[in-house]
Amino acid sequence: MTEVRINQLGVVKRNIVRADKSAVEKLAKFGVATIHEAMGRTGLMRPYIRPVYSRAKLCGTAVTALLQPGDNWMLHVAAEQIQPGDVIVAGCTSDSSDGFFGELLATSFRAQGGRGLIIDGGVRDVDALRQMDFPVFSKAISSKGTIKATPGSVNVPLICAGIVVYPGDVVIADIDGVVVVPAEKAHEIADSAEKREANEVDKRVQFEQGILGLDLYDMRQKLAQAGLKYID
Repeated sequence: MTEVRINQLGVVKRNIVRADKSAVEKLAKFGVATIHEAMGRTGLMRPYIRPVYSRAKLCGTAVTALLQPGDNWMLHVAAEQIQPGDVIVAGCTSDSSDGFFGELLATSFRAQGGRGLIIDGGVRDVDALRQMDFPVFSKAISSKGTIKATPGSVNVPLICAGIVVYPGDVVIADIDGVVVVPAEKAHEIADSAEKREANEVDKRVQFEQGILGLDLYDMRQKLAQAGLKYID
C-alpha cells in the first residue's frame, strides 16, 4: 500500500475512467449502511471520518488528491480535473490534521461541478460550508493553515481512512460514514443495494405489526442450541 503512494508522486492523470453515470445515480438513492452491507460489508472508511455538518450527504465519482502533510497545493491542482458529478477524495502521505480546505476551495470545487470532499485530514470554515451546503467529510476540524510547497499527485490510487480509492470509483457518504464502490462493480452493487432496500421495507412493515426479530429471523432454536435459558 505504501508503494501506491510513493511511486506516483508528482503526477496528474488527466484521463480517468469514471463509473457509469446511471449506476452512480442509482447508488445515490441508498444510504451508506445499505451499500456497505450490499458489498459484503466491505469498502467502509474508518469511522473517524465525519461530516462537518449533520445533513451533509453526497454521491459521486472520485477525483483523488494525494497531499503532503500541511500542504494543500494538490487540492488546487485537483480542481482543474473536476467534472460535474465528481467528489474529491484526499489522502495524505503521512498523518496530518491541518486545515487543508475551506470556503474558498469549496467555492472553486462547486464552480467546476464538484459534489463534495472526503479528506483524511482537517478542514475549516465550517459555518460557511454549512451555509453553502457543500458536503465535506473529514478527520478533523482545524483552523491551522497550510502551505503550497511540495507536489503530491492527482488521480492516482491512494489510501483514505483505511480504504484504497481509485480515480473514478463511486463514493457515497452520509451521517453513517463513507463507503467506496469500485467503478467496475457499480452496477452490480447498485442492484444488490436495491434488493436489500426492498427486503428491509418488508421487514419494517412486519416490525411495525409487532413481530419480533426473534421470530422474523428464526433465532429461537439457535439461541437454545447456544445455551440461552429463560428463567421465570
